[in-house]
Amino acid sequence: MTLKYKTLCAVAALGALFLLSGPVAAKDGDPVPARTALLASLAAEGATPDALYTARWILDSSDNRGLPFVIVDKKDAKMYVFEASGHLRGATAALLGLATGDHSVPGIGQRNVSDILPFERTTPAGRFLSQPGRNLSGETVIWVNYSEGLAIHRLRPGNTQEQRQQRLASSTPGDNRISLGCVVVPVAFYENVVTPLLGNSYSMVYVLPETRPVHALFGAYEIGSSLR
Repeated sequence: MTLKYKTLCAVAALGALFLLSGPVAAKDGDPVPARTALLASLAAEGATPDALYTARWILDSSDNRGLPFVIVDKKDAKMYVFEASGHLRGATAALLGLATGDHSVPGIGQRNVSDILPFERTTPAGRFLSQPGRNLSGETVIWVNYSEGLAIHRLRPGNTQEQRQQRLASSTPGDNRISLGCVVVPVAFYENVVTPLLGNSYSMVYVLPETRPVHALFGAYEIGSSLR
């Protein structure tokens, strides 16, 4: 067994323990203004009710455990990046998995790209402990789920770059469904927002579901229409 393999196993075990331990309860007396500012900043970005719900739940429950966090809204094809305090650092359109679905095909991370069928190209929903790393090409990425090959990465140069830039600029979320499953963001956003905040240590990534209610994954309370 190689040192690299042992290290990956150790990281995976740590991540599993971290996730299974569940959320940390919010402390009594936590200030309401932080939540209000978070929701107001999201509302200014035109965030969906599902994204607002999830952001409030994260802050109320301290589920991010003092780590920076990301919300990926698949229905709206947008990604939001937050500091640990809940301050919104940036928002962007994102490219997502071609196929609708909230689960990954088992073993998909070990398959050749050419063998992954169109209906298998999903971006799985859930709560993930992410970490920075590199892919097989040496490119820096944020691994959301290493074993499934799921990452946040920048738009890559190549024959399809122009087409993908056009899809990122589209106001129709359906146009953004083109990737193998990874969350792809503009180069400038990755370098100016993602790397400084998520590129040095762990972070939490919340990928919202698209085939079931968001509260089935995150929390169990309703958010009112006002930003209280």
